[in-house]
Amino acid sequence: MKIHEYQAKALLARYGVPVPKGDVASTAEEAGAIARRLGGSVVIKAQIHAGGRGKGGGIKVAANAEEAAQIAGMMLGMRLVTPQTGPEGRLVRRVLVEETLSVAQELYLGVVLDRAQGRAVFMASAAGGVEIEEVAATSPEKILKESIEPGFGLAAFQARKLAYGMGLQGATAAAAASAMAALARAYEEVDASLAEINPFVVTTDGRVFALDAKINLDDNALYRHKDLLEWRDVNEEDPLEVEASRYGLSYIKLDGNVGCMVNGAGLAMATMDIIKHAGGNPANFLDVGGGASAEQVQNAFRILLSDPHVKAVLINIFGGILRCDRLATGVVAAARELDIRVPVVVRLEGTNVEEGRRILLESGLNFTVAENMKDAAEKVVRLAQ
Repeated sequence: MKIHEYQAKALLARYGVPVPKGDVASTAEEAGAIARRLGGSVVIKAQIHAGGRGKGGGIKVAANAEEAAQIAGMMLGMRLVTPQTGPEGRLVRRVLVEETLSVAQELYLGVVLDRAQGRAVFMASAAGGVEIEEVAATSPEKILKESIEPGFGLAAFQARKLAYGMGLQGATAAAAASAMAALARAYEEVDASLAEINPFVVTTDGRVFALDAKINLDDNALYRHKDLLEWRDVNEEDPLEVEASRYGLSYIKLDGNVGCMVNGAGLAMATMDIIKHAGGNPANFLDVGGGASAEQVQNAFRILLSDPHVKAVLINIFGGILRCDRLATGVVAAARELDIRVPVVVRLEGTNVEEGRRILLESGLNFTVAENMKDAAEKVVRLAQ
């Protein structure tokens, strides 16, 4: 689950990471009042779940409260287009109003899971203010890394090593090391999948601040963080993905035209791969899970077909916990209710497979039953065209 910058900063502040003074506003009047309270120049930052906001006009400096209200009024309600939003952009519903700082240096701090090591890794770079992927591609030597020992967190000597490695000295290095330890602690305790500060700035008087912050939370751990779950902003998510989550379905919208309904994440990934291999493009990732009920299957089918780009559907099921006859019953019920007009290819294997195929073939509906995955992929790609 992604959260907004203002939420990420509030979270980091709990752990002792220094953040600029500021507050969030949903109207121009509120923005002006916050700027007046901060007294002086402020930064107005559009709050959307996407990076590159400055390039799209989503970050601006105001000299006073009146200008802050004017800029906020222009931002609120606009569709902000950035390199990460796509051409459709994102609607700005809130802005963050913060004090301006006299910045001497921009750094990068981040914590992410290193799957090769099986542990979190802390990354730091003196090349802050730039996309870390760009730094990794052009100047990988500028990215410093320290592996975090599970149960111990980022050790003090590791934080100091990173601070000195970025060229910091004295009290500034100590403050940065403290902020790094706090960031690592926050990452672990809130079950984040990513915690990033870019830029992490050093001011002209030697203080350090998280000028921006990005935190992604692990969905599978949110049951432990009910307070953070309340921060979910469904307006920033795809409507179909939000609808799927209500039924316990794992759905991610893609840009192809072959709809996929599969049970099991591994099989779903393999299904998308074989569709690409056959010359097609998957329209989604959809895992109905191993123990889906006929009702869940019906809802999954309805959500999948709500995407107007879907021209054909591939249902690929291995019946273990989810029996093939139960799947077939749900698919037939959904097809009749939704008046499906697109071709549907079904590949079934596993428990009660013959009964499942019989239900499909005797339904009187236009199902194409495939023998194997290769056959299914070739048929659905041909029908989608």
